[in-house]
Amino acid sequence: MSGVHRDRVKRISGRRIIQLAAAVIMNGYAAGFAGRKIFTGGTKALCVPVLNCYSCPGALGSCPIGALQTVLGGMNKKFPFYVLGTLMLFGVLLGRLVCGFLCPFGLIQDLLGKIPHPKLSVPKKIDRPLRRLKYIVLAVMVILLPAFAGTGAGVNPPYFCEYLCPAGTLEGGIPNVLLNPQLRAVTGALFNWKMGVLIFVLTASAFIPRFFCRYLCPLGAFYSLFNRFSFYHMELDKSKCTACGKCENVCPMSVEVTKDINDPECIRCGLCKKACPAGAIKTGCQK
Repeated sequence: MSGVHRDRVKRISGRRIIQLAAAVIMNGYAAGFAGRKIFTGGTKALCVPVLNCYSCPGALGSCPIGALQTVLGGMNKKFPFYVLGTLMLFGVLLGRLVCGFLCPFGLIQDLLGKIPHPKLSVPKKIDRPLRRLKYIVLAVMVILLPAFAGTGAGVNPPYFCEYLCPAGTLEGGIPNVLLNPQLRAVTGALFNWKMGVLIFVLTASAFIPRFFCRYLCPLGAFYSLFNRFSFYHMELDKSKCTACGKCENVCPMSVEVTKDINDPECIRCGLCKKACPAGAIKTGCQK
């Protein structure tokens, strides 16, 4: 095997293989695409830990954000013990490593970030306030509106899924519209709005790494609450650190690694660890 080929194999190994495998496993119902219908088997009652649209023809499980809104907005207005319990379990164990390794929409953003063109650097005075948007999306669109903003029909809409989620449009909306002529005939302003959101997010993600994760993802906002004390942790050995800044230069979330390696924004992708020439960064479970 030539040196160039070995380098290429290395570049697609590790985290990228895990990301691809997770996307395939969660959307492995090929018959859904062939038969133009959504899988409705028993696993659909289970929540995957990432944004993965329930309506994707290949989806084998449910998106936790969609499930959370469905329970909160249902006629019985039950408390979503199962959904929150699932999210808290993954949060306590892994923190935002879920975002860095398992999320299909995170993978798409990573691939868009590989497009060879100059990236935009968002000034801190703009970047930091904008990052709070995802917490607002979580509180308002995922929790408060589905729970309390009734339509009079007894069941409240899943506001985030219906009006904002680009993953849902990409994985569910577009495939279903392409596969079903009946749906194509009834698409209107709402679908056009969602397509506009998707195009904006994908374009922005090509210029600002992990744009959606940084500013809009409610699931990332939830997991960020667990980053500092999750079992899976990152450590910086300051006695080895040379303050070269290479770790921060490669971070897709613009985390100030040398100041706070377990910042709520860290998705535990491990790029900082790979870039560190001094071997000062370690990852693993807390002792």
